[in-house]
Amino acid sequence: MKKIFKIAGFVLLGLVFIGTLGFLYKKSQPESEIYDVKNPEVTTIVKKTVATGSIEPRKEIEVKPQVSGIVEELYVEAGTMVRKGDVLARVNIIPDMINLNNAESRMNRARMNYEDAKINYDRQTTLFEKEVIPREEYQRAQLSFNAAREEIDAAQNNLDLIRKGVTRSSAKTTNTLIRSTIDGMVLDVPVKEGFSVIQANTFNAGTTIAVVADMKDMIFIGKVDETEVGKIREGMHIELTIGAIDDETFDAVLKYIAPKGKIENGAIQFEIKADLLLKENQFIRSGYSANANIVLDRRDSVLTIPEATIKFQNDSAYVEVETETQKFEKRFVKTGLSDGINIEITEGLAKADKVRGEKIDPKAHKQS
Repeated sequence: MKKIFKIAGFVLLGLVFIGTLGFLYKKSQPESEIYDVKNPEVTTIVKKTVATGSIEPRKEIEVKPQVSGIVEELYVEAGTMVRKGDVLARVNIIPDMINLNNAESRMNRARMNYEDAKINYDRQTTLFEKEVIPREEYQRAQLSFNAAREEIDAAQNNLDLIRKGVTRSSAKTTNTLIRSTIDGMVLDVPVKEGFSVIQANTFNAGTTIAVVADMKDMIFIGKVDETEVGKIREGMHIELTIGAIDDETFDAVLKYIAPKGKIENGAIQFEIKADLLLKENQFIRSGYSANANIVLDRRDSVLTIPEATIKFQNDSAYVEVETETQKFEKRFVKTGLSDGINIEITEGLAKADKVRGEKIDPKAHKQS
């Protein structure tokens, strides 16, 4: 009985040993490689370059006051539509004390000169009527009187301008009323009632009362890398995508390419501008970020394959064409335009051919 158990043990041990050897041999054998197969397709190849930028109004101006003072009243807010000449705000002038003092002093001198000239003119008029003095003396007195009267009017106007910003002779024309200089929409009103504002002058740009822009005339302003700028030209069609507006594209026409580039983040960038072609009643807000797809080249109805299937040998390109199931042969081809994903094949392939693609995991292939 013991002998039987011993023999059975040896047999079992032998089976385990043989099974282990078979398993190890099987594991040591290389698995057959399986590749994906791609069919050439007839499609359109479009080569594009992308420029990033934003949408801006072509005409955007900052309205500034012509006098310094306090904003007494605002008549508009952001979003208000205005026309050229519409009043945006009214400024209460705070006169400069030195200028005011000089104007008052000039006014007093002009009044004294006027009173003296009037007395002399009245006296000379009486003497002339009695034929006591010649006409020349009378005319000189009349001229002095008229000059004194003109000077008092000028001094009064100057004083009114400093105090009120308007003269009696031009009461409808006043620089205390801040008016729009173009038709458009008010984009921003950076001041509030009670703010102090400074007039535009040689040494200061002045305080901005409002920003007004023509929102019907929008442009795209973007940057193009130096490697692509030589491939674009004015008049090219551009397709714009705006991040804030989903599932909609906008047409534009390239109108400007900067003649000089600027270094940004270590790369030379050239500014471009394109006219945005808006549809009727279409509204785009200023400052939207946008991407411009510029079509550099295009091929319609050409034979294409995935660019990843192309291999290169020296100066030649080739693909591996399936002759039998998972058996391939090398075939040289000539390529054309590429969009970075698919590439045009001009010679060497037919639509019925099958091209070797990427390697497939055998386990995943079996499961599928």
